[in-house]
Parts: sequence; C-alpha cells; structure tokens
Amino acid sequence: MSLLFSPISLGPLALDNRIVVAPMCEYSAEQGCATDWHMIHLGHLALSGASLLIVEATAVEAIGRITPYDLGLYDDAAEAALGRVVQAIRRYSPIKLGVQIAHAGRKASSQAPWEDGQQIPVAQGGWHSVAPSALAHAPTEEEPLALDAAGLIRIRQAFVDTALRAVRLGFDLIELHSAHGYLLHQFLSPLANQRSDDYGGSLENRMRFPLQVFEAVRQAVPANVAVGMRVSATDWVEGGLDVPQVVAFAQALKERSCDFVHVSSAGVSPLQKIPLSPGYQVPFAETIKREAGMPTIAVGLITEAEHAEQILQNGQADMVALARGMLYDPRWPWHAAAKLGGSVDGPRQYWRSQPRELKTLFRNAFFGQR
Repeated sequence: MSLLFSPISLGPLALDNRIVVAPMCEYSAEQGCATDWHMIHLGHLALSGASLLIVEATAVEAIGRITPYDLGLYDDAAEAALGRVVQAIRRYSPIKLGVQIAHAGRKASSQAPWEDGQQIPVAQGGWHSVAPSALAHAPTEEEPLALDAAGLIRIRQAFVDTALRAVRLGFDLIELHSAHGYLLHQFLSPLANQRSDDYGGSLENRMRFPLQVFEAVRQAVPANVAVGMRVSATDWVEGGLDVPQVVAFAQALKERSCDFVHVSSAGVSPLQKIPLSPGYQVPFAETIKREAGMPTIAVGLITEAEHAEQILQNGQADMVALARGMLYDPRWPWHAAAKLGGSVDGPRQYWRSQPRELKTLFRNAFFGQR
C-alpha cells in the first residue's frame, strides 16, 4: 500500500492520508475578515482529497497583518466571517481543518504581492510595525518599534485569544507561524534579534519568546486539538539561523508537547540565497525528524506523486504538504491516488467523474439512476 495514502496521527488528530494543503496567503480579506474569495478558495481545496487543509497565515492582531488585506482572527467580526467558511466546508467535506496563527512583526504593513509587495510607509497609510529589535527588514525601510515587556505580554495573549477563537470555530489543528521572517522567526534569528535582555543573544534566550507563546497556546486549548509549529530551518544567510539551532528549538518544542513541526526555510533577510530544486527543503525535515523525534511535514517544490511517496518511503518526513502545486492542480490528491493505487474521499456530487478503470479511487462511491 502507498505510504502517501496510509493513515497517520498528529498528536490527537487522526488523518486518513499524508497529504496536507499548506497555508497560502490570499491577500483578499477585508479588515481581517474572510470574504467570498475564501469561500471559493478554501471550499474547492476542501474537496481535493487531502486529509488536512491549513488556512493561510491568520493574524493575531491588526498590526500583525502582512498587508491590509490579510486574514485575521482577532475580533468578533473576523471570527464570524471565518466561521461561515468553516461551516460550509464542514457541510460538504470530511477534510480536517487547521489554521496557521501568525504575527508579521517587522514584515507587516506591506503591499499585496501584485501591488509590488513593498513596505507601506506610515505617511502613506501604513502602520508602525513591531519586532524584537529596531532593525528594518531592508536598509531602505522604516524601522520597526522594538517590543518592550508589555508588548511581549500583549502579543502572547493575542496568540492565545486567537487560538481560542479557532477552537470555538471547530478547527482540528493550530499551527503557530515561526517561519518566513515573521515575528516568532525574527526572535529566533540573530539577523533580526539583537536584544540584550533575556530574549536576545544566546540561542536559549532567542528561543524564549516563541517557546513562551507556544506554551501559552498549548495550555489554553483543549487536549483534543493538535498544536504544532512551522519553522524556517535556515535563513540561507551566513550568520543566521541554521539547522542545528532549529533542531534544538524543535527538541524544546517536543518537551512542551508539540504535536508536529512543519519544515520550511528562509524569509528573514533579503540577502538570502536559496538553491532551488525539487524537494530542496526535505533534508531539513529529515534532520529534524531524526534529531527531535517528532512528526514532521515536508514542503517545498514537491510536485510529483512519486516524489512525495519516495520522501515517505525514505523516512525523510511523516507528511507531505503542497502549496503552489495544489493551486495549479486542486485535484492533486485524486491524481496521486490514481498513480499510486490509493483512495480518497471524493464529494458524492463528483462520484460520476471516477474513471472506469479506477473502481476504488473514491471511497464508498456509488451511483445509480432510473
């Protein structure tokens, strides 16, 4: 049997295959609220046949949005808007739902990518961003405000409050975003964190705030909700965060009952140099899986079913996530199951599409008429 289509558990969450729809920012929210775009986007991905769909980076406070158009879950209006999407998915799909909760830190107040993606200065309608240190992401940008003790407490509580909103909406999994150059990653990376207090300097100090946030969320949400972390395994810049440091971080997360680590890389510096190739981040997931001993999700230029299967067969990761590849082919899991002899949950409205030669592609499929 294909490993890609075998069951697995992330802590308390049982999944019937090992395919994840990775979180992908859509920059299509209004004042943090999900819109009809999210209903369409998440709705059709919920019919993909993957076992887990993780909603895009969802801000824990308004100034933590990457752009003015980011999804949020920091007030009642945002909770109600996302709730409508969740309810629709639950009505028609058995897919498990996760949400990635996030704070952009110094990478906040940006234009949407199709509007050039650059920082929006305060004088042009942007807002003051916050960060571990008053260091701009790029030399030409406005500096963020360095977080003081009260700011750290506020943001930690914002993560907890957002996680509790996610629980009320019925999410099965919560992923804290500590990757791609956003706030928790900024604390971890010596390129962004030059504090001289207990939250800067040594790796132990730089891990302190992300670990405190994780602990607070883990303690706040019920035990039947899986909680994990997305990490950047390397900054791809000399002197930045690297794999051995992230392994130590993952080990500390495991001690705090982390259910999984979703392994990505980069994002904290424009000086990064990334050698792109299919599965280029998989070795990071393999190392963290081996050294930290917890379930890992691999992501990054994995586009072929056979490649995904080989990653699992080689023991390099426990699950495989797709982002851009899933946008390009929203039925990727169907097609992978066809190639590898697996079965997926297909919506009954689509059972008639099952090819004649693939009698078991859709589980329990049946169609009759007069």
